[in-house]
Amino acid sequence: MENVHLVPEEEEHDLYTGYNDYNPTFDSEDLHNDVGFQQAVRTSHGRRPPMTAKYPGTAIGGRPIGTAYGEDSSQGRKGEGLQESRMHVGTAMGRPMTGAVQDGAARPMTAVRAAGYSSSIARGSVFDPLGQSKGPAPPLETKNEDTPEEKIKILEKKVNDLIEESCLAHARGDLQLSLEKAKEAGRKERALVRQREQTGTADHINLDLTYSVLFNLANQYANNDMYTEALNTYQVIVKNKMFNNAGRLKVNMANIYFKQKNYTKAIKFYRMALDQISNAHNAMRIKIMQNIGVVFIHMGQYSDAITSFEYIMSESPNIKTGFNLILCYYAIGDRERMKKAFQKLICVPLGIDDDDKYIPPNDDPHGNMVIEAIKNDKLHQMERERKALAEKYIMTSAKLIAPAIESSFAAGFDWCVDMVKGSQYVELANDLEISKAITYLRQRDFRQAVETLKMFEKKDSRVKSAAATNLSFLYFLEKDFDQADRYAELAMSADRYNPAALVNKGNTEFVKEDYEKAAEFYKEALRNDSSCTEALYNLGLTYKRLGRLEEALDCFLKLHAILRNSAQVMYQLANLYEMLEDPHQAIEWLMQLTSVTPTDAQVLAKLGDLYDNEGDKSQAFQYYYESYRYFPSNICVIEWLGAYYIDTQFCEKAIQYFERATLIQPTQVKWQLMVASCYRRSGNYQKALETYKDIHRKFPENVECLRFLVRLCTDMGLKEVQDYATKLKKVEKMKEIREQRVRSGRDSSARGRREGSAGSDSGQSNHGTSAKGERLSVKLKTLPGSNEPYEASTQQEIDASYVDPLGPQMQRPKTAARKHTEEDEFADEELGDDLLPE
Repeated sequence: MENVHLVPEEEEHDLYTGYNDYNPTFDSEDLHNDVGFQQAVRTSHGRRPPMTAKYPGTAIGGRPIGTAYGEDSSQGRKGEGLQESRMHVGTAMGRPMTGAVQDGAARPMTAVRAAGYSSSIARGSVFDPLGQSKGPAPPLETKNEDTPEEKIKILEKKVNDLIEESCLAHARGDLQLSLEKAKEAGRKERALVRQREQTGTADHINLDLTYSVLFNLANQYANNDMYTEALNTYQVIVKNKMFNNAGRLKVNMANIYFKQKNYTKAIKFYRMALDQISNAHNAMRIKIMQNIGVVFIHMGQYSDAITSFEYIMSESPNIKTGFNLILCYYAIGDRERMKKAFQKLICVPLGIDDDDKYIPPNDDPHGNMVIEAIKNDKLHQMERERKALAEKYIMTSAKLIAPAIESSFAAGFDWCVDMVKGSQYVELANDLEISKAITYLRQRDFRQAVETLKMFEKKDSRVKSAAATNLSFLYFLEKDFDQADRYAELAMSADRYNPAALVNKGNTEFVKEDYEKAAEFYKEALRNDSSCTEALYNLGLTYKRLGRLEEALDCFLKLHAILRNSAQVMYQLANLYEMLEDPHQAIEWLMQLTSVTPTDAQVLAKLGDLYDNEGDKSQAFQYYYESYRYFPSNICVIEWLGAYYIDTQFCEKAIQYFERATLIQPTQVKWQLMVASCYRRSGNYQKALETYKDIHRKFPENVECLRFLVRLCTDMGLKEVQDYATKLKKVEKMKEIREQRVRSGRDSSARGRREGSAGSDSGQSNHGTSAKGERLSVKLKTLPGSNEPYEASTQQEIDASYVDPLGPQMQRPKTAARKHTEEDEFADEELGDDLLPE
């Protein structure tokens, strides 16, 4: 017992102090900070006697060696009790060991074994209750991917990934990529089947994977309009008896036949699919019946369609089927059944909650938060869309059958209004009344339309504002601007946030030329509804009238961002850039405009004018010629083309354009004179003479025609020259008399001065007009073909007050091509948003 060391009494420390305070997670790092544990280590574990030899029977160790009789040499019989309680292990000498036990565990020094602590720890070991000294866990065994089963699993995963990629590509709108992925999935799936057959596991073929591959491939064929391939793929699925419920895919096949307008086969496959669907799937059967009815409508077999729709309305009524049933009754002209179908339509339950549940209570903050969260969620949006669709079908049905169910459309509308007032769509009654007024407008019965709309002056604010807006629009079209202003004010007082009413009010101020006030109303309309394109367009026109071109340009650029293909907006932008002296931008916008309206002759003529101003004759000719092709009655374009051919010395080609101008303006002598002058320039004197004679017959008092007749007859040596000269003198005399009569009406002082100048003028006339003839000759010689023989003839007896229409002033005619004036472009036809409801 001398090796047993007891704790001194003065310390009085419990051996297990801190055990209950120990963290149950056994965090070994905290053991160094545990005061109780460290004290226990120092008092018991650290003071136990040293162990003997590790292996029994050796001479190594600090303890005496036991004898053959089992006695300890130093203790005698006192150690027997300890020796007998242990397993005897013999040494090499055959003696049992006394100081060591098996596995080198030390003999316990106390009678009670400590819970949680082991005193039988091998010498030199570290306290490690969690076994952390063993190091990290060994790595997992790697799978052998060379085995056939692993290869099959990897291939199956690739096929599934390809199907998913194909579906995602279709969702993005990339139809070609989705089809390629579907085809690749089909190839890999066939390779997977062959691999299973080769490994002898054909019984484990994944039929679901095969079905998914074929179904996705057929869908992608159909999406890419490859209907034959899609039908063949669907046939493969349908004919395979191992696929459950494959018969339903005949609906898809029927849809493809419907797209191909093969209505007979579509009906056949719809019915085959209907036969293979049990009554338990009633919703699916109803949808197929609805498709059958639609196909019958396309085939014109309204009686068969009515049979399908009536069955649906009796089993599971819905809005679309009710609307289609009304269309069929309307097609066969059955008034009574139209009425019954309309009554069924307005009784169809929508299955949506009342809007009152979205009104937040004032005394419940938590409820207010919940209602704010669900007020615009996906479910509420779906409910609004469903309700709007139902209202659209009901309104369309009422407008369709109203003229047919009664002797007059007014009586029909009244019946529809009475039916709607007794249904869940009572708010549509007022809209039907407004539709009734619009129908009067379409029939040109403005008085009845106005009377109908005036009935709403005492209704609620929404309907009152809509009716007043339409009345303001009507009076504006009739140019009764006072009444238009009055009803615009009424609409604004009923609903100040009605953008259409504000636009109408702005228009009345615009026609009064109070542009600043009009701009304010347009701005207020835009503040209430930023998407009000009428207000933005008219605001741009207002700024244009005020000369604030940059602000007008900003308005139309914003409008172009909203209405990308609006021809009016593009023209206004081009016109503004032209006013800002930026012709290149103007040409750019007009080029964009030609892509939207390629046959607009005015736009093409404007492009020709801009290129002409820039000096690009070839481009100008191209656009003027295109404008002439689309609208060969524009005098400005005809005049420019004729002058262009004169400049390029093709007088013969210019003749057809001036002849066209003669047809358009037969009372204008200048076009016929131009035709004759072209004949003269081209050397066809005989034709020119005949043309001048024809002009003289139509316009016998035309001085210019007579002058050229005298010249031509003189050069050609004809006898008629004297007759034409006499007529010319008479006409000139009459002209002088008329001029004298005009001069005689002036005051005496002015008359005296003018009489002196008139005397000198008459002297020049009597002695020949060599100076004036010289002026005419100079004009003519500047044109092509001025070396013609008659140009050198004498200018006697010819008054040169006429200037040849083909002189230099005709070389660059300025076209007045424009889209419209601001008044023409004024967007008053779009002022009443409620005038033409959907």
